[in-house]
Amino acid sequence: MRRTSPRASAPTAAERARSILTVAHSMTVVTDGRRTEIRRLDGSGAMGHVHLHAPFEGPGAPPDGRVPVRLELTDVAPSPVRERLRARVTVTGLLAAPYEPGSTDSTCMEFGQCVLEDQHGRAYITLQELEDAEPDPIASSEASMLTHLMDDHPELIPLLLRLVRPHPGRGVHRALPVGIDRYGLTLRLERARSHTDVRLPFSKPVRHIDHVGAQIHALLAAARRLAHSGRLLT
Repeated sequence: MRRTSPRASAPTAAERARSILTVAHSMTVVTDGRRTEIRRLDGSGAMGHVHLHAPFEGPGAPPDGRVPVRLELTDVAPSPVRERLRARVTVTGLLAAPYEPGSTDSTCMEFGQCVLEDQHGRAYITLQELEDAEPDPIASSEASMLTHLMDDHPELIPLLLRLVRPHPGRGVHRALPVGIDRYGLTLRLERARSHTDVRLPFSKPVRHIDHVGAQIHALLAAARRLAHSGRLLT
């Protein structure tokens, strides 16, 4: 089972799933034995295309003719790292009528199960947890922010490595930012036959996209202090 850190230094499973569902550009809908690729979600994500609601709890038997459905979404790193797939989200449930791929209206879906799978394992998320979780304020801008860091400020990445505890030492062929969220920045350290993800947590969670810059500058300032003091992390 997936374990959640008691410290708010990383997103919860529900927060990650909600962010992926909110900002996804595409998803696969599996129903009636067919797989339909929805490649343009018009910026509304899966949550704008499909409306999730609680399972049937009314008196008597549930309505007939409900159609099983599965939504499949992937979270892919925007940076050119090894093994770019970061997570998969699968939501299952029931539709009141057969799915219409060409419909412009939101599809009503009776929630069954939501599963997040990533390098930490598999997490099962309830509808209440999903509804209570806030989408990450950085999620929609993450790709452009990481691309900007890699393309325009590559010299900052070795500096940020000084914050990694314990110090990665020799054998790291390449280090790239693989993710950024309200809680911090994640670097991927690639070795000859393996890789490791390390988090550099922000001093406090970011509540608005405009506050990200200050947190990044705080990390860089801490790294420069280590560089100037000559303190190498071991």
